[in-house]
Amino acid sequence: MPQEITAEGKKKLEDRLQYLKNVARIEVAERIKEAREFGDISENSEYDAAKEEQAMVEGEILELEAKLRSAIVIEEGKHDIASVNTGCTVKLLDMDMDETFTYKIVGPTESDPAEQKLSNQSPVGKALMGHKKNEVVEVTVPSGKIKFKILKIS
Repeated sequence: MPQEITAEGKKKLEDRLQYLKNVARIEVAERIKEAREFGDISENSEYDAAKEEQAMVEGEILELEAKLRSAIVIEEGKHDIASVNTGCTVKLLDMDMDETFTYKIVGPTESDPAEQKLSNQSPVGKALMGHKKNEVVEVTVPSGKIKFKILKIS
């Protein structure tokens, strides 16, 4: 299933993939080789740990390759800012708490609330999609309902 991603997010995935292929994969192979030199691998915890790490590295490589194959890159500055969509930065007013928040709307691959990156598939992200400046959006979250006013889209 295709997923939207920013050019910055795509670059991060590509960088991580290159690291896994060109550094982590080689380091793990070296640890496996060293562990084999300890003798009987049937009772060798170092060998077991290295093989487990190898499986995790290979799994992440496959996952990243699949994400990159299906990625639809949202180019910065080339999207409509008349309404909220992936790639936009949105300034919101939480009407109950009277606090403002600014989030960049990104695909689920890039989502990181700590960096103010909100997935377009999260409850808040989904609710905001397609709405315009000055509209009030009500979002149902596990703790109840929240009302946001869209102050700015950029």
